Amino acid sequence: MKTTQRLFGLGCALGVVALATACGGDDLTETQSEPPNLVFSQAVLDLGEGRNASVQLQNAGSRSLGPIAIEASAVALASGSEVPGTRLQVVPTSIPTLNAGEIRSIALSVIFDLEPAAGDYEVSLEARVADESVASLGISFSVVAQPPIGITETIQISSGSTTPRQGDVTQYIASTLDENGDPITDPSLIWFLSPTTAGLIMPDGRFVGYETGPAQIVATAAGKADTLDVIVEARDASQGGSASFSVLGQNSMSSWFTSDLWVRGDFAYTGTWGCRSGAATCGDRIHVWNVSNPATPQFVGQAIVDARTVNDIKIRDDGQIAVMSHESSNDGLNGVTILGLNNPGVPQILSRFTQGLEAGVHNVWIDGDFVYIAVNGVGNGMRVLDISNPSSPRAVASNFVGSSFLHDIYIRDGLAFLSQWDDGLIILDIGHGIAGGSPSNPQEVGRVQTAGGQTHNAWYWPTAGYVFVGEEDFGTPGVMHVVDARNLTNPVEVATFRLAGDPPHNFWLDEARGILYMAWYGNGIIALDVSGELLGQLEKQDRQIASISYGSGFGCPFGTLATCSWAPQLENGRL
Repeated sequence: MKTTQRLFGLGCALGVVALATACGGDDLTETQSEPPNLVFSQAVLDLGEGRNASVQLQNAGSRSLGPIAIEASAVALASGSEVPGTRLQVVPTSIPTLNAGEIRSIALSVIFDLEPAAGDYEVSLEARVADESVASLGISFSVVAQPPIGITETIQISSGSTTPRQGDVTQYIASTLDENGDPITDPSLIWFLSPTTAGLIMPDGRFVGYETGPAQIVATAAGKADTLDVIVEARDASQGGSASFSVLGQNSMSSWFTSDLWVRGDFAYTGTWGCRSGAATCGDRIHVWNVSNPATPQFVGQAIVDARTVNDIKIRDDGQIAVMSHESSNDGLNGVTILGLNNPGVPQILSRFTQGLEAGVHNVWIDGDFVYIAVNGVGNGMRVLDISNPSSPRAVASNFVGSSFLHDIYIRDGLAFLSQWDDGLIILDIGHGIAGGSPSNPQEVGRVQTAGGQTHNAWYWPTAGYVFVGEEDFGTPGVMHVVDARNLTNPVEVATFRLAGDPPHNFWLDEARGILYMAWYGNGIIALDVSGELLGQLEKQDRQIASISYGSGFGCPFGTLATCSWAPQLENGRL
């Protein structure tokens, strides 16, 4: 929510710089009298000692069904007693629409939160439409008793650095030996750290240092212990304080709050947010800036639509097509507008699409011939438009996969990352190949509910396998969550970065250097070192490279913040 366009450079060897669907929502389950007819590929599934399997669910009827809930019962022993700490994980847990004759694959995994007892187990799976069970599947599996192990007589920390660097993850391994000196696996092995403030030690022996100086890594098992003295060395991510941002140029637009932006080549495109005091109109346009000379960015054009907020603007990779969002339109239709950029300084309005988007569009993403749309409100979710003919877009998919509203969408490598607010981060296959999805047939791959909820935005880094997730909570210190998505079907939160004051907003990652740029409202722009393995509390690991809270009196719709950073983008060596 910036009111100025500003440019910054990072004054160090890093060499980086900074500048400032679908189908109308028809209820397919109630419009025809024929009862739903869903069929699992088998009536009974015996996993044996296996933990993972997949089954198919087919719509054997003549009409489309949806939404379909896929629900697992509590796991029980064959005797009928429920077993706490054991559950059947199901992906996906819901299918928005299953057309007549269509088949969907459902992945099943048995999860043990506690060590399971030997025995035979049972669980059932149901497909439900309108809260009625339509199809069911009985599942059985077994746990075999493990042979007894020896008792640890000797324990020794056998590997791991004695001079770990602050913020780097170091693996420590302890060898446990029985009375004959033979190696054994001892489940009672526990790791400790002294002092506890020195860092974080995980149950598997991974350590990340927070405080520099001496510390002790301790391994215990069966009453025996071994201690390794270490010295945590400084990370010095800020290169001794030499790294900083510097202003290259700026320009201002006092009649509107500035929302999101997208930069391509010599031009930057910025949205307009809300109604600013003294303005003749509310946020009904995008502005175009020529930034070929970063010292003097020039306002050169605009595109005006029916909206009171243009929250988002995205440009296709070929630079020929853009899409902008509408919220609170005067005609009540909202939707998106498709723009042609043959002349990048003078956007041409090609079409507007509104069907099914009347609740308002908060964010969009454009990828090839498809636009992915985050529609406001619970129950609306993601809509997908085919814009292969940009003058006549058509809806090809509608997808709602949670109980909370969808805030933002990030598309990459045939995957859609949905920031689903209090439902967390949800990953869909839209062409990646992992679950047979496509833009017109998105398929859920995995999901994770980050601590604190209010999942606002995401950036996926395929090379490292991490997703950086923003939590937009104004009531607590701001948090960026790191999700390990190397296993896309089982994403796990592994690290956080906290900063007192306002929450974060949007991110941009310099993947070549491993630097994450975060807009953080009143805290300005933060540059964070996210190289290497990430674990624990990043703000304690000296990973912050530089920051700037620029300007004063520029205005912000949230209180009296002097700086109000909404979104960074790295382009042409500038941010």
